[in-house]
Amino acid sequence: MEDREKLMVIEEQKDVAGLGTPGHRRTVYVVGHKNPDTDSICSAISYAYLKNQTCSNNQYVPARAGQISAETQYVLERFQVETPALLENIGTRVKDMDIRKVPGVRSNISLKNAWSLMTTQNVFTLPITNEKNHLKGLITINDIAKSYMEEYDSAIVSVAKTPYRNILETLDAEMVVGDPEGYFDKGKVVIAAANPDVMENYIEEHDMVILGNRYESQLCAIEMQAGCIVVCLGAPVSRTIKRLAEERNCTIIVTPLDTYAVARLINQSMPVDFFMRKDNLMTFRLADYTESIRDTMSKKRYRDFPILDRTGKYVGMISRRNLLGVHKRGLILVDHNEVSQAVDNVLDAEILEIIDHHRLGSLETMAPVYFRNQPVGCTGTIVYQMFCEQGIEIPKSIAGLLCSAIISDTLMFRSPTCTAMDVNAARALEKIADIKCESYAQKMFAAGSDLKSKTNEEILYQDFKKFEFGDLNIGIGQITSMNAEELLNIKKRLLPYIREVYETSDMDMIFFMLTDIITESTELLCCGKDSGELVEEAFHQKAEDGCAQLPGVVSRKKQLVPSFMMAISQL
Repeated sequence: MEDREKLMVIEEQKDVAGLGTPGHRRTVYVVGHKNPDTDSICSAISYAYLKNQTCSNNQYVPARAGQISAETQYVLERFQVETPALLENIGTRVKDMDIRKVPGVRSNISLKNAWSLMTTQNVFTLPITNEKNHLKGLITINDIAKSYMEEYDSAIVSVAKTPYRNILETLDAEMVVGDPEGYFDKGKVVIAAANPDVMENYIEEHDMVILGNRYESQLCAIEMQAGCIVVCLGAPVSRTIKRLAEERNCTIIVTPLDTYAVARLINQSMPVDFFMRKDNLMTFRLADYTESIRDTMSKKRYRDFPILDRTGKYVGMISRRNLLGVHKRGLILVDHNEVSQAVDNVLDAEILEIIDHHRLGSLETMAPVYFRNQPVGCTGTIVYQMFCEQGIEIPKSIAGLLCSAIISDTLMFRSPTCTAMDVNAARALEKIADIKCESYAQKMFAAGSDLKSKTNEEILYQDFKKFEFGDLNIGIGQITSMNAEELLNIKKRLLPYIREVYETSDMDMIFFMLTDIITESTELLCCGKDSGELVEEAFHQKAEDGCAQLPGVVSRKKQLVPSFMMAISQL
C-alpha cells in the first residue's frame, strides 16, 4: 500500500473510532523537515516513542514530509524500524470538522416520516442511503415544502409509486382488503363528495377514492373499477362491499381521519425517492482538505453537504458553519523551525512543540509552545537528553536510530557543529544499540553515497533546504561521501541540471555542497545571478565555471549559512 494511502486509512480509522473528540486520545504528528535527512527521520520516530511513553492524553505518530535517502533507508532496515508514513500536507481535513452523524434513511419512507425525522433531529437535510450505506440522494425541508405547496396534479400519488405501507402509516389507517406490501401506481386521487350519479362522471379505472360510510358511494366506486377506496371516520365496511372489492381487485383502507384530513395528508405518504435530489450531488471525502472545499461550499447555495469515506460510504453531514469550528491537527516539529522547510500548510496546524538545533527561523505560532533549541550538532542528541531527563529506558532500536542521527549530522564527529554532548550521547547510545560508531559509520555513509541508481532530481532534493535571507530566497542542497570519484560523477550530472531547475524555479540562487568526509572539504556548485560574488564575499574563494573549492567547510548549518548571512548583510 502506498504511504499516502496508508496514512489516509490510519486517519480514517481513527475518525471512525472517534479520536479527537472529548474522551478520546488526540493524534499528534511528529514530523521533520521536507527532503528529510537521517536526523530528521530518526529524531521524529524516537521523539514520538518518548512522548507515547510519557503522555497518555495524545497518540503521537511519527511521519515524514518527503522521501527518505538511501542512508536513512539503510538505518531503518538495519534496526528493523518501519518507515514513517508520508505526510505532505498538515492542513485541516474534513475529518477534523464536527461532522453531524445524521443517519441515512431508505428511499421508500414517506414525506411525513422524513419531516418527522428532520424535526426530531433538528436538521434540514436527510441523506438517502441504500442497504450498503451508499448515498443515493438528499431530501431537504425545501423539497418537502415544494411537494406540499406546489403540487396540484391529482395523479401525483400514483406517479410517485407510493407504497400502501406509507399510506397506512400516514393516515393511521388499516387495510381491510388488499396487499399492504403493494403500491398505488395507477390512477388519480378523487373525493366522493357527490351522489353516485355524479360520481360516475369523474371516477375512472384505478383511481383512489376518498369517501365516507355511505354504502351507495362505496359500491359505485368499486363498480367504476376504482383501484382503492379510503373510508373515513373509521366507518365499518360491510361484508358485501369487502367481497365485491376482492372480486374487483379493489383495495379498501379504513382511517379514523375525516375527509379533509385525508385529502390534506395523502400527498405526504409519497416516498422521498420521488422528490429527492439524485444527480450531481455535491459530496466531500473525509480526507479532503478544508482549504480545497471552502470555495465550493461558499459558491453553492446548499445548506448541508454529505461526507463520504474512502470507500464511498456515507458518514455524516457538514455545513458552512462547521468550517468555523474545525479542529486543527496537532503537530510537533523536529530538526527545523522555518516555514519554508516545514510540511505544507504548517500554519494551519496547531504546533505543540519544536525540538531543534538550528538557527531561529521565520515560524510563528498562535499560542505559546514548548520550544527546545540547543547549539548541538544533532537533534538526536537533544532527544537522547530528554530520554535521560525523564528516566525512560531507551530500546535498542531507538538507540540505534539516535546514534545514526548523530553520526550522520556530525559526519562522524568531524563537523564543526559537533559538540562534546554529541560525542558523549553517541558513545552511550552505541553501547545500547550494540554497534561500534566507527565501523558502523563507514557502512552507513557507503549506503548513503551509492547514488548510481538515483535520478538527478532525487540527488538534488535528497537533502535540500530553502532559506530566506532578507529578500533573497536561496536553496542549498548537500551530499556527503567518502568516495571522491563518486562526488566527481555527481558534479558532472548536477551542474547542468541545477541550471535547468534555476530557470524554472522561484529561487534567486541555488547551491549544492559536494562534501568529502575524508578530506573534510566541500566543492560548492553555484547557480544564479550574483551567486559567485556571494561565495567570494563569504569565503574569499572564486567560483570558476559554477564551482568553488571550500577547504574545511563541511557544515551547511554552521559554516555555509552563517557565512552567507554575514556576506549578504555586507553586499
